[in-house]
Amino acid sequence: MTSPVEPAGTRHPTPDFGQIKAYLVKHLQREPEGNVSTQSHSKEGTYQKIGQLYARTGLQLPEAIRSRLFQEVYAEIYSFGPIQVLLDDPGITEVMVNGARQVYIERDGRLEKSEVVFEDDEHVFRLIERIITPLGRRIDASKPTVDARLPDGSRVNAVIPPVAIDGPSITIRKFSKEKLSVHQLVEFGSLTEQMADFLQACVVARLNVVISGGTGSGKTTLLNVLSGYIPSEDRIVTIEDAAELRLHQEHVVRLETRPANTDGSGIVTIRDLVRNSLRMRPDRIVVGEVRGGEALDMLQAMNTGHDGSLTTLHANTPRDALSRLETMALMSGIELPLKVVREQIASAVDLIVQQSRLRDGTRKVTQITEVVGMEGDTVVLTDIFKFEQTNITLEGKVIGELKPTGIRPLFSPRLEAAGFKLKPEVFGVNIAEMLAINRRAGAKGR
Repeated sequence: MTSPVEPAGTRHPTPDFGQIKAYLVKHLQREPEGNVSTQSHSKEGTYQKIGQLYARTGLQLPEAIRSRLFQEVYAEIYSFGPIQVLLDDPGITEVMVNGARQVYIERDGRLEKSEVVFEDDEHVFRLIERIITPLGRRIDASKPTVDARLPDGSRVNAVIPPVAIDGPSITIRKFSKEKLSVHQLVEFGSLTEQMADFLQACVVARLNVVISGGTGSGKTTLLNVLSGYIPSEDRIVTIEDAAELRLHQEHVVRLETRPANTDGSGIVTIRDLVRNSLRMRPDRIVVGEVRGGEALDMLQAMNTGHDGSLTTLHANTPRDALSRLETMALMSGIELPLKVVREQIASAVDLIVQQSRLRDGTRKVTQITEVVGMEGDTVVLTDIFKFEQTNITLEGKVIGELKPTGIRPLFSPRLEAAGFKLKPEVFGVNIAEMLAINRRAGAKGR
């Protein structure tokens, strides 16, 4: 770009937006306050310095473009560059950078390509380093993947070449600033009031609940909601890869995994934390997600007095969730017959709540399933609530109904012992209709 101190009258082509931005970033970084490691900077003061540098260029850009320029320069140095505008948008739930020229977002459950682009792959790599460096993480050719968390709690995964063939990739699952309530989930159609009442009773009555679902289906959101039903007098230990749960109870101990140091030491896994939590006198153990050998430790904890535990796992149906639990338990390194593992699951898990993201992007609890017990070598499941899809509109909207199956769970006495005498209507039993049928049958008999 032309230097702003050239003699007056020298004519040059007007630089484009990218050139102006690069010039301002370069010169602002030369200032002491422009050092990205400096935490004590004033946004107002920084904007004043940007304005001074801009004035020296002699350019007269329209107000809207100049405002955007200042915002992007500031974001480039102190925030997250081109994607900061996406992170600031409350309607966007996920940001996916597929190399420098492809940035996708998720909005209302649907993916769409944004207009945001990076200068080049090196620009993407600089952003990755800006995210992970303050956290003591590293990424290079020998360790080309990394998981991290932004200051606001958003989860970040980054992958670079040679693993990422088409350039550095960043995936950010945004952390919702507002904790959704069960009433909001009912309003959104994610579940019904009857289902919400039933799940509340199950949590208070200390049933062991597994939330199953695919990636981005809303498992953590539902876990947050269900955790809110835990009585405030209980001591709760939460265990997560990246702390996302926000419990309102006072007596909560939050544990988070730790990656290995650069020399490979110091790693703390979910399994380490599950084992340690058993020595912390927990009333409830809430595991953000089980994905390996810790599943066996979790099952054993559920079977040895730590009832009322909650966790999530990746699976597409309740039956798949059982299979996944089996597989993860066998990954523990402890050689157990498959039937023994299934018996552990059948006696430990009381309820599987299936969370799904439908084709139209909506998220729903599509099944609430009781784990009844063993029949031979098979774990028996019974659906208590189920989503029945009836149609799809021309616009792609899924039409269906969440309704009870009419079956009352076998653990109903545990709910009643906890003070929850749920009406038969909750489970789809219409008493008035049954009495009418009985009266008609009696009349025919006479």
